[in-house]
Amino acid sequence: MDEESQATLDVVLALMGAMGSGDMDAMDSLMADDMVWQNEGDPNVPWIGPWEGKEAIFGFLEVFSTNFETTLWENEDLFASGDTAAVFGTMNAHMTRSGKDTGPFTFALRAKVRNGQIVLWNWFEDSYAIGRAYAE
Repeated sequence: MDEESQATLDVVLALMGAMGSGDMDAMDSLMADDMVWQNEGDPNVPWIGPWEGKEAIFGFLEVFSTNFETTLWENEDLFASGDTAAVFGTMNAHMTRSGKDTGPFTFALRAKVRNGQIVLWNWFEDSYAIGRAYAE
């Protein structure tokens, strides 16, 4: 992998790690002010976006973190080319609001990096499983 692609992947994995550990300072430093978090799905789930700008993203993450407890996160395939990275894996989550689990589901991420910061976090997941578990 070339140097730019490796740097892109390193930034993406650093943000994943910061999110997983709740390190808000690290997240703040890794997110561009104009970052876009695109996550489509059930509009009844309060963290479905898109969210534009770091302030809006931190607002949605607060709602997300009080409702969604990740119980499994396994990155399985990771690729990067230039400023773009893709990560594919498996997750499971517990919804604190309903007390229900989603069951295992796959995810995909397309992320873009500019000057060492994330500018696009395009997240794909099984929103049906999440919406169902959130609403029950």
